[in-house]
Amino acid sequence: MDHSRRDAGEGHGSPAAAVFDALGAEYERAFAASPAHRESLERLLADLAPGSRVLDVGSGTGRPTAQTLAEAGHRVLGVDVSGVMTALAARQVPGAEFRCADIRDLPLAEGAFDAVCVYFSLLQLERGEQAGLLERLVRSLRPGGRLAVATVPVDVAGADAVFMGQPVRVSSFGAEEFTALIARSGAAVEWTHSALFTPDHPAGEPEPHLFVHGRRI
Repeated sequence: MDHSRRDAGEGHGSPAAAVFDALGAEYERAFAASPAHRESLERLLADLAPGSRVLDVGSGTGRPTAQTLAEAGHRVLGVDVSGVMTALAARQVPGAEFRCADIRDLPLAEGAFDAVCVYFSLLQLERGEQAGLLERLVRSLRPGGRLAVATVPVDVAGADAVFMGQPVRVSSFGAEEFTALIARSGAAVEWTHSALFTPDHPAGEPEPHLFVHGRRI
């Protein structure tokens, strides 16, 4: 996958920012070939009107999410806690806007976006923070706006792990619980897809991925 990584959590100078500052373009190379991520983006594009306003949470290197959306003519704002990732995305995807910020600190106006993407950027948030952020993100959608979210569906809370050689602390939910969390956030779940993907990296190991698309009620 891209960018849309596991770093929406924790602020500038945080462990999350440090991990993805260190990984940089290496993350993009490892996840760029995910067929499930591409399918999710294609489904999202099919649901969007021309020139839609899209928020990409955890935008990373800008590829594939922001790039795919911008090249289709949509107005994309990417937000990422990693300064290295944000700078790389701005160079790679000049057709989108990128901001280095913690999404938890960013004001989100009611109904400001036609779509919100959250690809793998919840995993370094605590469970309660994930729930609260999803509710805020759904409120930032116009009625009928689209939400595209992906996570690693494992039942863990504050677990220490190693990701592509970097120490990380992750929290997540099982597939059914995570899908229910999306529904409780105010989005009607319209599509789910589970896949197993091995990152193209010496330290890459097979990991389950869950994609959930919803619509603001």
